[in-house]
Amino acid sequence: MSAEPLSAEPARTRDHPAVVQYAKHVNPAFVKLLGVFGYGRLLVRARDVWIFDHEEKKYLDALAGFGAVNIGHSHPRLVARLKRFLDEEALNFVHVGPSAQAAALAAELARLAGEPLEVALFSNTGAEAVEAGLKLARLATGRAGFLSCDAGFHGMSLGTLSIAGEEKLRAPFGELLRGCERVPFGDERALEKQLSTKKFAGFVIDPFLCESEAAPPPPGYLAKAQELCKKTGTLLVLDEVQTGLGRTGSFFAFQREGFVPDVLVLAKSLSGGVAPIGVTLTSRALHERVFSSMERFGLHATTFGANAFSCTAALETLAIINDENLSQNAAARGEELLRGLRERLAGHPLVRAIRGRGLLASIELGPTDSGLLNRVAPFLVRAVARSLFGQWASVKLLERGVICQPASQHWNVLKIEPPLTIQSAEVQTIVDSVAAVLGEYQGVPSVVSDVTGRIGKQFLAGWTF
Repeated sequence: MSAEPLSAEPARTRDHPAVVQYAKHVNPAFVKLLGVFGYGRLLVRARDVWIFDHEEKKYLDALAGFGAVNIGHSHPRLVARLKRFLDEEALNFVHVGPSAQAAALAAELARLAGEPLEVALFSNTGAEAVEAGLKLARLATGRAGFLSCDAGFHGMSLGTLSIAGEEKLRAPFGELLRGCERVPFGDERALEKQLSTKKFAGFVIDPFLCESEAAPPPPGYLAKAQELCKKTGTLLVLDEVQTGLGRTGSFFAFQREGFVPDVLVLAKSLSGGVAPIGVTLTSRALHERVFSSMERFGLHATTFGANAFSCTAALETLAIINDENLSQNAAARGEELLRGLRERLAGHPLVRAIRGRGLLASIELGPTDSGLLNRVAPFLVRAVARSLFGQWASVKLLERGVICQPASQHWNVLKIEPPLTIQSAEVQTIVDSVAAVLGEYQGVPSVVSDVTGRIGKQFLAGWTF
C-alpha cells in the first residue's frame, strides 16, 4: 500500500495546547525550527510501521525512533505482557537484593551475545551505558585516555561528548575529559599508530557511524581493531545502541565481523519502544577486575537501572525478535530497499552513494561527476547538500506521508531505518517516495529555490508550526 501524498499545508496546529505547552515549557527553539520549513505535525499515536497525527493522517515510519522501535510501535504482544506485569503488582525497584527480572534479562543477553560477554551493567539510556563502558575501561586498565572515531557519536552526556567526533558538539561545553583523541573510521594504519602509544583505556566505536556516514565498516576492519586493542592492552567498547538487536540483519553487528568486543553497549530498541533501558555487557574476568571487592561493588548503580518494568519489556522484546524472525526480515527487506534505491536513483546528479546493511540504509547527497555545476563548483553543491538538502528532502517526504531524517551529524546523509516488522509493499512505498522526491531535484538551484520559497512563505505566516 502506498502512502498518499499529503498537503504541504498542514492543519494549523500551533495553537494546539500540546504545541503551546511544549514551546513554553520544553524546547521553544525546537518548535521554532520546525516552523522554518513548515515541518510541524502533532503526532499522537502509532501502530507497527504507521504513525498517526491528531487529525488521523497516517505516515509510514522510516525512522523508528532513531532505531529504537525495532519491533514496531505498540506491538500487541508487548502491550499484553506489560499489562500483565502491572496486574502482578511486582516490586519495580529492587535495591536491597537480587531482581528476578534483571537476572533473567542478563542471562538471556549473555546467551544471545555468547561468551565471554556474560555480565550485565544496567542503566537507563545509551549514553549511560557508554559511560559505564568508559568507567569500566578506566578501572580495568589504569589508563585515562579514550580513542574514538571522527564523526562518531555516542550520546550527549559530558563523558560521551568527550569522545564525540564533531567539534561543534564538544566546543560549547569547554574542557571535557582529558586524553580523548580521534582517528578516521576504517583507517587501520592510523588506529595502529594511536594504539601503539598504550595510553588509551578504551577504543569506543559505533560499527556503522550511524549519525554520520551510516555505512558498514570496511571488510575486516573491526576484527583488526580488536586484534590491535588486545595487543596494546586497550579495551574495545562497541556501541551497538543503534545497530544491535537485528537492525543490520544479524542479531548483533559484530557477529558478522569475526570478532567479539571486550564491552558491548545496547539500548534503544531493547526497550521495545516503551521502557528506557541501557545495558553494558562485558566478561566475567573484566567485571571481577573492577567490581569484585566490597568497596567497589556499588561503583555502577542507578535508581531506575534494571527496574523490573523495563527488564520485563526488554525480555519480551528479545523474544519477539526471535519468534518473528525479525533479524532475517531485516536482511531480506534491507536487500529489497537497497536494490530499489540503487535502481531508481542510478545516475542521479546529486546522489553520491547508497549504502547500508539490513534495515539501516543511507543516501549520501552532494556533487557527482555529472552536471555542469557539479564540475565547476562542487564546493557550492557540497555546501548546499550539507546545510539544506537532507533536511529539505525529509520535509518533502513527510508531506508524502513518509517519516525519516538525515544523520544528525551529517545532514547530507539521508537515513532510512524503519521498524524491522516492515513488509515488501511498505519498502516499495519508501523507495517510490524517495525516488519521487529526489527526482524533483536534478541540481542545487532547484533545491535553493524551493527552500527559500518555503522559508519566505513560512516567514509571512509567522513560522506556522
